[in-house]
Amino acid sequence: MAPSTSQLPNDPSWPRAGDWSPLDEAGDELDAVLVGIGTHTTSLSPTQAHATPRAVREALRRYSPHASGSTPLAALRIADAGDASDPDADEEGATALVARAAGRARLAIVLGGDNAATVPAALGSWGERIATAGLITIDAHHDLRDGRSNGSPVQRLLDAGLAGTRVAQIGIQEFANSRHYAERAEAAGIRVLSRGDLELQGVQEIAAQALQVAGAAGGPVHVDVDVDVCDRSVAPGCPASVPGGISAWQLRSLIRALVADDRVRSIDFTEVDATADTADGRTVRLVALGVLEALAALAGRERPVPRLRAV
Repeated sequence: MAPSTSQLPNDPSWPRAGDWSPLDEAGDELDAVLVGIGTHTTSLSPTQAHATPRAVREALRRYSPHASGSTPLAALRIADAGDASDPDADEEGATALVARAAGRARLAIVLGGDNAATVPAALGSWGERIATAGLITIDAHHDLRDGRSNGSPVQRLLDAGLAGTRVAQIGIQEFANSRHYAERAEAAGIRVLSRGDLELQGVQEIAAQALQVAGAAGGPVHVDVDVDVCDRSVAPGCPASVPGGISAWQLRSLIRALVADDRVRSIDFTEVDATADTADGRTVRLVALGVLEALAALAGRERPVPRLRAV
């Protein structure tokens, strides 16, 4: 893991991201709430991904809340709901924690955990609106296995009532999926936007297509960022990342393009094992930057008119 941030220089003219107030101490009408869902016990590959939410929170302090050309992130009202206590054993509790966060803010940001965290993240955000909800995955894999694992979140959400025709998958890789699950995706009506499609068509076009699919019914959209979609050189802390994945910049650009749409109500970051990262912490740092890209996109949205309190 990367060296501690405790020795970072203190410059009042260079504020640091992170260190947001606990949700219980935050006011009303929040912009974003952070939630940790450290799933790991059902992973197909051994992982200590439950260590990642804490590591990402620490890595956020390496960065500034300033983003050129957008409302300063410091102007956003952000809170931290903490971590689900045992999301593998108590998925309902994790779902409720995300629902609480989503109910207080325009955007819920979930830090995994392996990809099993996507189930409570999406269900908690959607609530009773799953009939109109949409899902966008940025992932090398279809995640359509049976059972309960980090290989099954998309299938589990389909089984819960999500329409396959409102699922878009960006970054699906050659040689990283079986024919069986590719056919299952096609049969479900899932829109697959492959790694090659992203390279040929570009980030903005692919993001627009994914949003059109996921937002077709006008319901809330959840974005699942499985960081193993990235090239292994920039995501060595992901057990299943492969050479030839997308670049760190493409991932960051996709996040900003997707979250800029106000139909996106939640986003998760999964499949990073902070304990398996390189000494410079590059995978965890990429997740931290992904969080900041999501916040920058949120800052660029038009703020809704504040609700008036009854007197």
